[in-house]
Amino acid sequence: MDTVTVSSPWLLGLATLALATLLYWLLVNVFNRPSLPLPPGPKPWPIVGNMPHLGPMPHQALASLARLHGPLMHLRIGVVDIVVAASASVAEQFLKVQDANFLSRPPNAGAKYLMYNYHDLLFAPYGPRWRMLRKITAVHMFSSKALDDCRHFRQEEARRLVTNLANVGSSAVNLGQLVNICVTNALARAMLGRRVFNDISGGSDPKAEEFKSMVMEMMELGGVFNISDFIPALEWLDIQGVHAKMKKLHKRFDSFLTNIVEEHKVSKNHNHRDLLTTLLSLKEVQNDEGATLTNVEIKALLMNLFAGGTDTTTSTTEWAMSELIKHPTMLARVRHESDSVVGRDRLVNESDLQNLPYLQAFIKETFRLHPPTALSLPRIADSDCEIFGYRIPKGATLLVDIWAIGRDPKEWSDPTLFRPERFLPGGEKADVDIKGYDFEAIPFGAGRRICPGVSLGICMVQLLTATMAHAFEWDLQGGLDPEKLNMEEAYGITLQRKVPLSVNPRPRLAPHVYSQLV
Repeated sequence: MDTVTVSSPWLLGLATLALATLLYWLLVNVFNRPSLPLPPGPKPWPIVGNMPHLGPMPHQALASLARLHGPLMHLRIGVVDIVVAASASVAEQFLKVQDANFLSRPPNAGAKYLMYNYHDLLFAPYGPRWRMLRKITAVHMFSSKALDDCRHFRQEEARRLVTNLANVGSSAVNLGQLVNICVTNALARAMLGRRVFNDISGGSDPKAEEFKSMVMEMMELGGVFNISDFIPALEWLDIQGVHAKMKKLHKRFDSFLTNIVEEHKVSKNHNHRDLLTTLLSLKEVQNDEGATLTNVEIKALLMNLFAGGTDTTTSTTEWAMSELIKHPTMLARVRHESDSVVGRDRLVNESDLQNLPYLQAFIKETFRLHPPTALSLPRIADSDCEIFGYRIPKGATLLVDIWAIGRDPKEWSDPTLFRPERFLPGGEKADVDIKGYDFEAIPFGAGRRICPGVSLGICMVQLLTATMAHAFEWDLQGGLDPEKLNMEEAYGITLQRKVPLSVNPRPRLAPHVYSQLV
């Protein structure tokens, strides 16, 4: 009797513990289980997660993984959930159907330490400040009227580029460097009312050289995989030294931009109402939501436009010229078209572009195979949502593999072949545009956070490619066979050529055309 009496409470306690354990297991694994699974994806490693799966070329690695796991994938890097869209249909779900849930950016060191702590347009959280900056650029920089008002800047800088190329003689030139000077000066004249780079035949401009070096360093730092973006607890250690470099570069950039703004305030030599003049005039004006523009936002916006508008246009133009040189029959067709429309006594103008359908198709094909950014700028999920039966958790980072979408064999026949005819009447994608409405090709992204300079970017690439193809014969350095031209990519914020395009240009138009330096 005593044994039974003593052991009964012990058995009762054991039973109670077992019951509690069972209830807890049911609560966690059954009753509290998410109703939908996460998208499929490769199994993550301990701590670092799927970082090793990305390798040195993340856009290509993700495209390969999508062929194994499907175009909607889930990865985990550090403590961050990442969802990848690698097909047109999946991208449309995120950037159109669920666009309102993915309007902000995830935290990152570049926006914090370089872009004035998220006070810029590219990385600002969705809200009053972002809407204000977006409206300002849409009206005063990228509207049809603003683009038309600055047309002569772009055409004049294209003419300068032609004159510079004609003056190099028999020397081989790095085409990307000269195109970058042209693009930056065209943009600077619209933004600041003045050029910032000298021609290659001119003397050294210390401020221009400083600015050029800062933009290049910004792109390099922005392309670094920063561990603390994915494991925030390690931010204070700055293991890679990235934060220190960003802070140092920010001080240089801020000093440079502050001087530009202050000089602009006292300058009276403005025949054109440039963007900076407009921005300064808006400082005391409240928008519909009561927000006003600050000096910090002005400088952050200038930094966005310079860094985002020059490198992307330059790299895409360099890819376009590479494809023309690699495919002589296409180059001949572009020239025949431009000779028929423009003739050989003047250069191509922007007004000619609408009459060059093959050139337009060629540029679309360039953007398809060589998008300015291979992976979209990341977005973050504001709340849980469902995509194709899978759960996308709140706080997940969204990456759209633009490169993979443009090479998807389910959307494109012979997707790795460069074939402009697919965009011509009768072609497989004759009605597809590249401005964010057709998700088979979204080189500028889509949705409300699409690149704001899409129209300007397309226009500049078309104008510069048409001008150079029309004005010159092109030989590769050292007489290299065009078919052997290296077309490898170098991964970064922008999709650059691994080997810069080095060429010998030979004038092919009437001699007087090349002396028309403005």
